[in-house]
Amino acid sequence: MNRRNWTEPRFAGAVVVLSIGYILASAASKALFDPGAHMPAVWFANVFAVAFILRMPALGTLAGAATVLASALASNAVVGNSPAMTMVYSFANALGVGVGVAAVRWRFPDTKEFARNAVDYIQTLALAGLAAPAVAAAFFAPLAHVFSGWPVSFSFGQWWSGDAMAFSLFLPVLLLASRQALSALAPPETVLRLGLSFAASAFVVYLAVTRFEYPFVLIQVPLLVAAWRARPFELALACMSTGWVLIGLAMAGMVPNLASANDFQIAVGISVVLPFVAGLMVEEARRARRRTAEQEQFYRRAMMDSEIGVSIAELDGRIVRINDALARMLGRKREDLEGVARWIDITYGPDREIGADMARWVRETRSQNYSFEKRYIKGDGTPVWARVSGSVVFDEENGEPLYMVSQVVDIDLRKKSEAAIAEAETRWNFALASAGQGIWDVDMRKGRTSYSATWTDMLGYEPGELDGDPTRWLTFVHPDDLDRVIAADKACGEGSAEYFEAEFRMRRKDGSYIWILDRGKVTERDENGRMLRAIGTLTDISARKETERRLEQSARDLTAEKERLRVTLESIGDAVICTDGEGRITFLNPVAEKLTRTPAAEALGRPLGSVYHSVDEETGETLTPAAATTEVHPRNSSRAVLVRHDGSRCSVREIVSPIRSGNGTPAGQVLVFQDFSDARALQRQLAYAANHDALTGLENRASFMAAAEALPREIRQDGIGPYLAFIDLDRFKAVNDTSGHGAGDALLRKVAATIRNVVRSHGKAARLGGDEFAVLFPACREEEALSLTRAIVSAIAALRFEWNDRTHSVGASAGLASLVEGCGSLDEVLAAADHACYEAKAAGGGSVVIGGPGTSPVPLQRAVSGTR
Repeated sequence: MNRRNWTEPRFAGAVVVLSIGYILASAASKALFDPGAHMPAVWFANVFAVAFILRMPALGTLAGAATVLASALASNAVVGNSPAMTMVYSFANALGVGVGVAAVRWRFPDTKEFARNAVDYIQTLALAGLAAPAVAAAFFAPLAHVFSGWPVSFSFGQWWSGDAMAFSLFLPVLLLASRQALSALAPPETVLRLGLSFAASAFVVYLAVTRFEYPFVLIQVPLLVAAWRARPFELALACMSTGWVLIGLAMAGMVPNLASANDFQIAVGISVVLPFVAGLMVEEARRARRRTAEQEQFYRRAMMDSEIGVSIAELDGRIVRINDALARMLGRKREDLEGVARWIDITYGPDREIGADMARWVRETRSQNYSFEKRYIKGDGTPVWARVSGSVVFDEENGEPLYMVSQVVDIDLRKKSEAAIAEAETRWNFALASAGQGIWDVDMRKGRTSYSATWTDMLGYEPGELDGDPTRWLTFVHPDDLDRVIAADKACGEGSAEYFEAEFRMRRKDGSYIWILDRGKVTERDENGRMLRAIGTLTDISARKETERRLEQSARDLTAEKERLRVTLESIGDAVICTDGEGRITFLNPVAEKLTRTPAAEALGRPLGSVYHSVDEETGETLTPAAATTEVHPRNSSRAVLVRHDGSRCSVREIVSPIRSGNGTPAGQVLVFQDFSDARALQRQLAYAANHDALTGLENRASFMAAAEALPREIRQDGIGPYLAFIDLDRFKAVNDTSGHGAGDALLRKVAATIRNVVRSHGKAARLGGDEFAVLFPACREEEALSLTRAIVSAIAALRFEWNDRTHSVGASAGLASLVEGCGSLDEVLAAADHACYEAKAAGGGSVVIGGPGTSPVPLQRAVSGTR
């Protein structure tokens, strides 16, 4: 139930009217049709309630049913029924009304007209007048049997037939009644016609029921006749009056062969329903004819009064009808064309196949719409361009095409304008193409941009390949130029700039870029100032840009060269002194002032040698040139030493470059020199690092081998000669494994210091790699070499190395070999010493073994014990 305000005037008034009407209808039904036994034969209180509620949207279904329930309770209480039967009667009536209204509103939710046509009325009657009473009867019959002892079938039939008959008689009138319908009955001729119709119908009813065994077919005859002429409301009144006559005759006992009241009620209902339904069908057909006539008149007027040419033609092109506008366009009379001519007869020769092809296409594809442009021949023989568009009318039964309805628009002026524009554009394009300029045309109405062939060819595309999206051209602009181009385009589009002009790069189809000069102007704007159309040109300015680039690059190079010269002369990190052809100083930069310790003001004009004097570091030879020389190439010296006027010295690296005039004569020289003191020190450090082991500070293997190679390999008469000792540590790996490589490195440094302390000036110690050491004794006797080697082994064995609160001790084994001639190459001697060291290790370590290549052990080759 809709939530409504019960005090709303329209709603409250509907409730009051429904209550009063229902009580009065109940009283009338009882007074007229109650036989005194059980129920009235015709109960039109419920049909009144259903029709009233359906036609009053302000009164909801549940509210209407509740009103009926209250009214029925009041009516039955007045009659004097028992309380139980009063409740049964009241609830059954409310149920029938509520179900009927709900069902109809469910079926027709958006209308108040329930008798617009036969189908709608039949559905309304079936739902409200047949189905709903059946529901109410099903509720009433068993309860009446319980409280009053009435047979169920009797109660059901009596209730349902009484309601059904009432709906059959009164529902059409109640649904169609309106001020307009009642006003239509006011004219005297209408009243007379209705009176005569009612009288004739009553007479036929009387004759039928009194003279015929099956009267109800005859009774429908005058009603069916009225259905062809009368309006629906008049027919409803006639059907209701016929029903009243039948009921009156039955109540007067003038209806013979009446088997039962229920049968009579059903027969009466059918007798009035069928003619009314037939009348609705006739009215619907009448309305359809009126609509068809109105539509035909509308389309006829639309065609004939149209300012656009309209034609109707058969599929073979025969003209059926044309309007005056088309006749004027063709310069012909309608009667000369309609039903006589075919379109192909008045088509311009070269265009004849256009219409024929279209007709074939329509027949083959069964397409409904078509459009084309062609020329027709006017009455004076001149051609006229027309645009033809239309649709095909198909037969509704077999689907075959029947006619073609066409709109024909005169486009002759447009075509001539287009031809003139095309010719002018051809000349203009030729001129622009000859000048190497492409054209673009933006049409915002169509949302597309068109480009000339020259424009697309600039970017390596085919004509028409880029036409379309007005913003697509921006995707070709170089990213570095895009913001600037968009800003210029926006300014022109918004009107803040009169013209668009920009130079930028655009990407060609092959990925390369060219420089473009783009000029354009908005040619049309709408009433709000928004751009509708703009036209412009593009010019390839890549060659000009390349020339400009080269000029700019040359200017930049010259500026950079001048800047480099200035920086060189004023701020370079090297010292620079320039002289003229006579050797006098013309320029001295700050670095040169600092290194020579001579201010520029004092040095300018003086001879070079008085300010800058350099000598060779090794030979002491003077290097400073006194004046311009005939040398052609620069002279470079890395061993120069600057001797200042105060006697101090500075290692320098100098480059002296001669300057020559255009004819090749000496014009001076440029002296560039650098403080090379740190570099010389670094060279010495690098030389030291190249010859010494980084961990121990001893000579490395390369330095050691070079020194050994340089020794004279002979023994003098006094027995002095060169010897080589190879030393390898014992138990060193255990230190690495237990305490790590850090401990091993520290131990190696300690061992190296021990060896250095033992050898001192007697020899040259080296670390060959890992835990292997070697000592070169350049000039000593064998006993001295053996003694020194034993001392080294003993000193290493005596070492105690502390690391992380742990004491380590290692030993050493050594091999001694002579370097005299005949002992083999240096590598072979080193291998012999290594082999002897191996024998010492094999003997238990901590000893020295003397060996030589290819010799057998001799007494001196025994193991010489050292301190373990």
